[in-house]
Amino acid sequence: MSGIQYVTKETLEQMKVELQQLKGVERPAASRAIAEAREKGDLKENAEYDAAKEAQGLLEAKIAALEGQIATARIVDESTIDTSKVTILTKVKLTNLNTKKEVTYQIVSEKEADLKAGKISVTSPIGKGLLGKQVGEVAEVTAPAGLLKFKVEGISI
Repeated sequence: MSGIQYVTKETLEQMKVELQQLKGVERPAASRAIAEAREKGDLKENAEYDAAKEAQGLLEAKIAALEGQIATARIVDESTIDTSKVTILTKVKLTNLNTKKEVTYQIVSEKEADLKAGKISVTSPIGKGLLGKQVGEVAEVTAPAGLLKFKVEGISI
């Protein structure tokens, strides 16, 4: 993943805690599993050793990805958010003009996105389509389901 990722201070702290867990607990456990498998004899026919090495590789990839995310993370302060237009961390009340249903979404980073909690990623088709819109404007979003039209009814924090 490249580019800057905007997150809240809480999300950055969660990412750092997860990284410490991976490095401090899971990495030594993976090393122990490899050592135990190595002690069981011939490495050419040792499926347990192969599985332990593969698990270690996946763990190292996860650690590297998380380190990259933390390195490119920028904290967004909620007190400085401009609610005159849709930006990251704003809550947007919308009317889907196709179905006439009202929904409220919070625009968040990819790491924080959770549709069930009403949080959509700033990089999602809807998130991208809403950025910069003001109250009363209509956002036309091309999604896998076709062209969607959302009217911005309100913007808040």
